[in-house]
Amino acid sequence: MSLDQPRTDRAAATEAPLLDVLSTRWSPRAFDAEAAIDEEKLNNALEAARWSPSAGNSQPWRFVVARRGSEAHATIHASLTGWNKEWAGEAAVLIVALAEVENALGEPQHWARYDLGQAMAHLSVQAHHDGLHAHQMGGFDAAALCEAFALEPRLAPVTVTALGTIGDPAQLPEVLREREGAPRARRTLDDTVIVNA
Repeated sequence: MSLDQPRTDRAAATEAPLLDVLSTRWSPRAFDAEAAIDEEKLNNALEAARWSPSAGNSQPWRFVVARRGSEAHATIHASLTGWNKEWAGEAAVLIVALAEVENALGEPQHWARYDLGQAMAHLSVQAHHDGLHAHQMGGFDAAALCEAFALEPRLAPVTVTALGTIGDPAQLPEVLREREGAPRARRTLDDTVIVNA
């Protein structure tokens, strides 16, 4: 298959058997700029996030969900930095993932970012199961998002996720086109588990 064609067959070469939805999940940069989001699939992904585990069932996650063509989508896209700005605007949806780092009483929730990570993992796996692709990003201006959406100080933007239908890598700048087709790799399991008593 050419690098200029959408790839959906990027299964990882895992060291142990995994569920297909995990081993085939990957984070593309090429999104179909014409495909509207399937609202049912978007809702499914958000529902999966809602039902992820959290410390004491505190559910310290909130989301800003913006569909392509909306002012909110343009605002999130404008906050992106580096290469993210080159491709993420084509995604049907941009999602700002917020950690509720303090509860309503002002008490710190030290685990909030961890729990938000679990919620985003659930969201991305459900989305992939339903035929959508998600790409999470750390390159964005958090202060700009806080101001633009009048976020309470206790809500900290942690990631922005592009969500939608995979597109044609030919639309990407050359350096990103190369990354899109590069082999998938992870460190070995032995190098990941530092104590296995």
